[in-house]
Amino acid sequence: MELGLAGKVVLVTGGSGSIGAAMAEAFAAEGARVAVTFRHNAARAEELARVIGERGGQAMVVKYDLADPAAIRSAVEGVLAEWGRLDVLVLSASAQDGTRTTPVPFEEIPAEEWSPLLRADVEGSFHTVQAALPAMRRQGWGRIILISANIVTRGAVGDEAFVSSKMALHGLGRTLATELAPDGILVNVVAPGATVSRGFLRRFPEDKQARFAELDDVQIKRMLNQDRPVGKVSTPADVANTVLFLSSEANGNVSGQVIYVAGGH
Repeated sequence: MELGLAGKVVLVTGGSGSIGAAMAEAFAAEGARVAVTFRHNAARAEELARVIGERGGQAMVVKYDLADPAAIRSAVEGVLAEWGRLDVLVLSASAQDGTRTTPVPFEEIPAEEWSPLLRADVEGSFHTVQAALPAMRRQGWGRIILISANIVTRGAVGDEAFVSSKMALHGLGRTLATELAPDGILVNVVAPGATVSRGFLRRFPEDKQARFAELDDVQIKRMLNQDRPVGKVSTPADVANTVLFLSSEANGNVSGQVIYVAGGH
C-alpha cells in the first residue's frame, strides 16, 4: 500500500521516547522529513536523528517543552523555517509518565503535583495544535495524531492526573476532527496499551517489580503476554504502524476516532 508520505514534513513531540522514536524512524523510512523534539535529553534526540540520517532519511532536532507556550511556538517555527511546511503533527510528549507506584487517597494528592501536570499535558497540546494549524490550513492538508493511553478506559488509582489529561485528548481530538475536516485535516487519537519497557514496569506494585527484577526481558514479555487476548503486549512498532497509516494519504476517511493498540485488552 502506498502511503504517500515521501516528502511530507512530520513533527513528533516526545520523539526521543521509545514510542516516539519508533514513530520517527517509521516516518523517515517512508521518506518523510522528521522533526524530533526533546525537553531535557538533547543527546538522545540527536542520536536518533543521526541514526535516521545514516539510513538515508532526513531529521532535525528541536527543543520543545509542553509547559512553555513560547518554546512550543519556537519549535513549530523552527520546523517551518527549515522545511517550509508542516504536514503531520504527532503529539506524543507528556509531562507525566503515569509511573506513581505508591497510590495515595485522592483527597491527599497535592495540588502542586496535580495542577502543573494536567496543565502541561492539556494546555500544551492546545498550544501545539494552535501553532501548527495555520500551515496546515494554508496547505489544505494535514494530519494530527494525539497519543493517549489505553489505561484511560478503566482508570488507574494513583495515576489520576495522567488518566484525566489523556482522556481530555479524546474530547479534543473529536472536536478538532469536526472543525478541521473541511480544511482537509484529519485528527485521530491513538491509545497504546502496555509496551514492555522498564518505565512501564515501574507501574506495578513493588512486590511484582521485585519479581520482574529476577527475570530477563523475554521472560517478562512471556508473562505479560498471557494477559492479552491476542497473546502479546504492544510494541512501539505496533503503535508506529498505526500512526503511520492514520497520518498518510492512504487514510482519506478515518477522523475523529480513538484507535486502541492494546492487543484486544
